[in-house]
Amino acid sequence: MESMIRYWWINLLRGLLAVVLGILLFALPAMFTVLLLVAFFGAYMLLDGFGSIIFSLTHPKTNHRWWIFTDGILSILIAVIVFVWPGMTAVFLLYFIAFWAIFTGILEIIFSIAQWKVLPGKVWILIGGILSIIFGGLLLANPLAGALAVLWLIALYLILFGIALIIFSFWLRGQGKAIAQAVTS
Repeated sequence: MESMIRYWWINLLRGLLAVVLGILLFALPAMFTVLLLVAFFGAYMLLDGFGSIIFSLTHPKTNHRWWIFTDGILSILIAVIVFVWPGMTAVFLLYFIAFWAIFTGILEIIFSIAQWKVLPGKVWILIGGILSIIFGGLLLANPLAGALAVLWLIALYLILFGIALIIFSFWLRGQGKAIAQAVTS
């Protein structure tokens, strides 16, 4: 907790970056926004990766230190891939979401049918599965419209997530001040 309080500003920067990116995704034209999203995603992964590595190396008593270090390395590798192949990253992301939605929908339908007699509310799982398949199919049928819809969802997520990180960072800062006052009293 002490290290989180000391480095509260890292969460503030992450939150501000997320909010700015979310606002830019809403405000800019679609094709430029896709490239911007890919660039910011790469930058975010790079910063997040370095942040995780620095945290793991400066906190030797952390129980999951090597997992955090590995996460940092993977984030940096993803950032390199994003910067080397930005167009492929955008296309891959859209198709990944589409196929994930279809696959998840199929599994939800199978599950709801298999549990039809014993599971209350199974019709909602069935409907969710059907909607997932439709969503995935629409993404595959009209990738540009699907990409724009996904961008807006991502933009909304980034803004809300960023606000949460900003609030958390100021809470951490407040905890640090409260501890410093308690120590000096």
